[in-house]
Amino acid sequence: MKTKILFLTIILAVFSCKNKTEVSTKSPQNSKNLLEKRYQKLLTYPIDSLSFPRSVNLKTNIIKKVPSKDWCSGFFPGNLWQIYELTGQEDYKTKAEKWTNLVEKEKKNNHTHDMGFKIFCSFGNGLKHENNEDYNQIIIASANTLSTRYNDKIQSIRSWDFNKDIWQFPVIIDNMMNLELLFEATKISTDSSYHHLAVKHANTTLKNHFRPNNSCYHVVDYDTISNQPRMKVTHQGFNDGSSWARGQGWAIYGYTMAYRYTKDKRYLDRAEATANFFLNHKNLPEDGIPYWDFNDPAIPNAPRDVSAGTVVASALVELFSFTKNETYLNYSKKVIRNLQSKDYLLDENIAAPFILDHSTGNWPKKDEIDEPIVYGDYYFLETLIRLKSL
Repeated sequence: MKTKILFLTIILAVFSCKNKTEVSTKSPQNSKNLLEKRYQKLLTYPIDSLSFPRSVNLKTNIIKKVPSKDWCSGFFPGNLWQIYELTGQEDYKTKAEKWTNLVEKEKKNNHTHDMGFKIFCSFGNGLKHENNEDYNQIIIASANTLSTRYNDKIQSIRSWDFNKDIWQFPVIIDNMMNLELLFEATKISTDSSYHHLAVKHANTTLKNHFRPNNSCYHVVDYDTISNQPRMKVTHQGFNDGSSWARGQGWAIYGYTMAYRYTKDKRYLDRAEATANFFLNHKNLPEDGIPYWDFNDPAIPNAPRDVSAGTVVASALVELFSFTKNETYLNYSKKVIRNLQSKDYLLDENIAAPFILDHSTGNWPKKDEIDEPIVYGDYYFLETLIRLKSL
């Protein structure tokens, strides 16, 4: 009997050790180690003003490199600033400063609405860590440039200059993200005109961009004579009536951020309504990482979009801070937990300066499909920081 008991004890001990080993391979410590190795890939990427890393095709190992005029140029320096905030390692700050300086010339580029993405994601993050008067002046200059795209009759900022044969005055939901630059410019300069302009744009978008089910259109094109909407369409979604996942994210994030600066309850209500549409959609996967468009008929075989998930996760941490609705915080935590798994976190042997796989850029153009993309990493890191600060 003693021999049998001893034998069973040994078997149980072996089984227990095996289980502990299996659990440990998925432990937060291992995720942290892999994250730090991924961070190193960004740190060692060579500086080049014409080679801001935007995405990578893992089949060809070709990195898509863009100059500072690309709307994504501010995300890479922003990622380095955020990794510095997460790790406290000075090397990341030094590299962030060098990359950030390469974006400065965009402060006078009036051919784009993407001033916030380029300037605020880079210089704005820098200001969190040092009181740099040059950075302040660059943000103000950029706000002045962005203001030139505002039409007071339409009461909105023009988004794009292309497709002039199709659109008269196109405004995209993404443009809500650039309002943070304007709000901050008022805080820095005490000139309230930037704040008022941002509010007018947010109000116009609030009025015209949303459907009865609380989802949003991608593009609203305005008639330059009547100043009223003439077309409500998409440029990156599946079709004009579909719900492009990242567009919903821009809306949730944009109105949550606008509420932070204005305390206008209409903005908070808008953010919550679209967040609830997103979270309760029947086509949102169990792990929280959305398909690129909620209405793609190829679901469940449609591409995911990690970037949409991280934009929403970041926004919902802030939305939770205003509402104390645990549903929002639980989603953000779930997304961050699932992204730190082998399903989404890039292997340490991949040399490209990115962290996460499975973002979708522009599906209609078949561009950057199911790949690591820089802004997916940006909002992932921002979510980590926001969760850490709770």
